[in-house]
Amino acid sequence: MKTLAGVTMEMGISPCAASEQTKRANMKLLLFSDLHTDVSAAKRIVELARGADVVVGAGDFANVRHGISICIEVLRAIRIPAVLVPGNNESFEELSAACATWPKATVLHGTSTEVAGLVFFGIGGGIPITPFGDWSYDFSEAQAAELLRACPPGAVLVSHSPPKGAVDVAGSGRSLGSMAVRDAVIQLRPRLVVCGHIHASAGQQGKIGTTPIVNAGPNGLIFEFTPDK
Repeated sequence: MKTLAGVTMEMGISPCAASEQTKRANMKLLLFSDLHTDVSAAKRIVELARGADVVVGAGDFANVRHGISICIEVLRAIRIPAVLVPGNNESFEELSAACATWPKATVLHGTSTEVAGLVFFGIGGGIPITPFGDWSYDFSEAQAAELLRACPPGAVLVSHSPPKGAVDVAGSGRSLGSMAVRDAVIQLRPRLVVCGHIHASAGQQGKIGTTPIVNAGPNGLIFEFTPDK
């Protein structure tokens, strides 16, 4: 089901459960990534947030460690909870500082938070280490695996980098995702993985096992499901 500036994706619910579903409020997550100081894209996310319950930003608000506040100043207008992770274009510390005056934002990196009964775990940065040089906020697969040890089973996993083999194909045709993230998905079975980083796969979705994997991209996607299902 298309929206004006994104896609609504709904997990299947059997007709016999329809009456039970109406008793429970479905949760709408607005997913996005890779704004890279694009103010127009940030304004679009603010508008889409009016129809969501939680906003999830999977990193890369800045460009080459510059301009981190440009999009954050726009996104501060969002009045619902926002869960964010740093990309490889900003560090955890830089993103946390930029969000200090955004009361609804929670920045995660190797940590988790709970919103309306739903647990989110976040890991930021480029995984594996990118070829971009010292400015890029990157982690090795071993470092990522260590950070992911704290991820609770069944959480929503927000990772700037996609898992290997799912929504991770670059313009060159190469699969550039993370094995550490993939292993965590297989072992922990998160309810959803939200990622970005690989621009050529932005807006795409895939699966590892039963876990939906969404490369959110800058246009924004609405993902809807029943939290306790």
